[in-house]
Amino acid sequence: MQVYSFEDLVIWKEARKIINEVYSLLKDNRDFDFKSQINRAAISIMNNIAEGFERNRNSSDSKQFKNFLNISYGSCGEVRSMLYLAEDLEYINSTNAKKLRDDCYSLSCKIVAFMQALH
Repeated sequence: MQVYSFEDLVIWKEARKIINEVYSLLKDNRDFDFKSQINRAAISIMNNIAEGFERNRNSSDSKQFKNFLNISYGSCGEVRSMLYLAEDLEYINSTNAKKLRDDCYSLSCKIVAFMQALH
């Protein structure tokens, strides 16, 4: 499959799903500091993939793109960590928290594989 834009990337599409799930699960949560932090971390996953792709568009060196992907990877870890806290604080039930952590872990693995595939 030819990739013409960041919207074509599977990792970007999966990051978008994670953001929507985080927002949905916490939409009524009144701990605004917590909600803001996890939302920003989830947004960072998707936006760093997009920004890295766009900055790399006219470059033959993927070093900068890999750096943005590495930031996305770190943000996946942050979201996973915060999901444990969300579960501990009973903001999200265990089933939803585990599923979303699994989604984040799966995305982290795909981001690493994508970084390794870049020249």
